[in-house]
Amino acid sequence: MDAFFASVALRERPDLVDQPVVVGGSGRGVVLAANYVARGYGIRSALPMARVRRLCPHVVVLAPDYATFAGVSASVMETFRDVTPVVEAMSLDEAFLDVRGATRRLGEPREIAERLRATIHDEQGITCSVGVAASVSVAKVASRRAKPDGVVVVPPAEVASFLHPLDVGELFGVGEKTRTVLRRAGLLTVGDVAHTPLPTLQQTLGRHLGRHLHQLAWGTDRSELSATPGPHEPERSMGADETFARDTADREVVVRELLRLSARVTGRMRAAGVVGRTITLRVRFADFTTITRSRTMPEVTDVTVEVHRAVTRLYDALRLRRERLRLVGVRVEGLVPRAMVQRQLVLGEPEHGWAEADRAVDRATRRFGAAAVRPASLV
Repeated sequence: MDAFFASVALRERPDLVDQPVVVGGSGRGVVLAANYVARGYGIRSALPMARVRRLCPHVVVLAPDYATFAGVSASVMETFRDVTPVVEAMSLDEAFLDVRGATRRLGEPREIAERLRATIHDEQGITCSVGVAASVSVAKVASRRAKPDGVVVVPPAEVASFLHPLDVGELFGVGEKTRTVLRRAGLLTVGDVAHTPLPTLQQTLGRHLGRHLHQLAWGTDRSELSATPGPHEPERSMGADETFARDTADREVVVRELLRLSARVTGRMRAAGVVGRTITLRVRFADFTTITRSRTMPEVTDVTVEVHRAVTRLYDALRLRRERLRLVGVRVEGLVPRAMVQRQLVLGEPEHGWAEADRAVDRATRRFGAAAVRPASLV
């Protein structure tokens, strides 16, 4: 959605539509969102309010109404789900949709995009911009180019001609730090990155990030969408993320955090009476590039040690060298009620073990609180 928080706030104040408006805190707060008039003064999200006042002394500041924002977002996501069940919400105001299964019913992707824009405008009184492409990363760039209130379609045959003239900072997930490194290396445009030999990129950026950016520059990333459940759907996955206080490349720090997250997720699963087979690791680098890796287990599980072991192996398989991490996450997917599944007894497996230990921890937690029992490595 376009300037979502500001657009929703202005629905109640149409008299301010042509004035510079920001949504955010007063005093030492920061901008949550700015309308396009305010953006003309150089005001952007996360800008300190004191600087906003210097840039535009007559700016109008509206207090955020989070309940209204969440309600409008939920309604928009339901509009998306009327088109396709494959909707991955990235935030309150952004989502990716896989419409391949809807074209026979609703027409070509451009028609679907225009229908969505019209519906959201008519029902919610706000505008949205849509990027249409065969990959998530190109669709994201296209949606930026469509703002405000437009549609940009990038056919597969035109991906290179669309991407390559753009500034390298336009690539999905490229932050200011990575952009600076690339520009110092003489790589100013997406085309420069695309035509740089992969080994050279990897020498500059690291093995993983070099390969990832090379794929982005050609629009060949293969990111798959993970549908976000609607408000009336049972949870199909449970997960938890943690942002480090400081970016880190220390394996010990990462593995300890993965254990903490694994314990949190599996504790929620046991409380809900569900188990799952697919374990997913999420990693976000210092430049905000994000990747996920998954592994399907031989048997369903809700056991902390098993989930932690799986995500640690996924992390080690990345073979990171000097890449610093900003965030890690753990998710268990394909959840089903425990009562529906009979776990197979593996030959040689002890009758009592980690599962029983987890349940003892759960009992202690319910009685004495979350900090009562923790793995020794987290103490």
